[in-house]
Amino acid sequence: MIDALFGSKTRVKLLHLFLNNPGQSFFVREITRKIDEQINSVRRELSNMLEVGIITSDSSDNKLYYQVNQRYEYYVPLRAIFGDSPKDAIESTTMSDDSNISNYTLMLNDITGLRLAVLSGVFIEGSSTAVDILLVGNIAPEKIKKLIKNIEKSEGREINYCVLVYDEFYYRLSVRDRFITEIINGKNKIIIDKDNIIKKD
Repeated sequence: MIDALFGSKTRVKLLHLFLNNPGQSFFVREITRKIDEQINSVRRELSNMLEVGIITSDSSDNKLYYQVNQRYEYYVPLRAIFGDSPKDAIESTTMSDDSNISNYTLMLNDITGLRLAVLSGVFIEGSSTAVDILLVGNIAPEKIKKLIKNIEKSEGREINYCVLVYDEFYYRLSVRDRFITEIINGKNKIIIDKDNIIKKD
């Protein structure tokens, strides 16, 4: 049934392999051994999946490696279908975005020294920035790592984040630094701004 829905048995096996091993790369012959399918069929489906954007490729040691694209728009729902333990993924897709963001806001408010928190990237529909969370302030690194780990568990994917001390952020904002401007002027959600430094129309 699921083979018919997703086009081919090889594609289903590939989705299962990649979505159960986020962050892990595989080369073609390794993939053919793992899923027990013909190399031509595997190459064809990998090409299709690359075109769609569900996987990415990278060359290393004269080999082409493939891995799941955790920033793919439908990564979480696909993981809910193909993951070996889909319960957490299903819960993360059924929980509303507003509910998730409210939870993250509460978590961030508990961090001493945090003055600004901006969500973008995978959190905001239509955002094209590579950074998902921008945090500004004098913050203990271990607290940030713990927070990000909790958010990644909730989202079911890796999160790209950036932490800046307030003076550096303010300077980069004032000189219209490209990195900061892209986040602030792009689609985002400001969830903490204790100094009211970012004015939104």
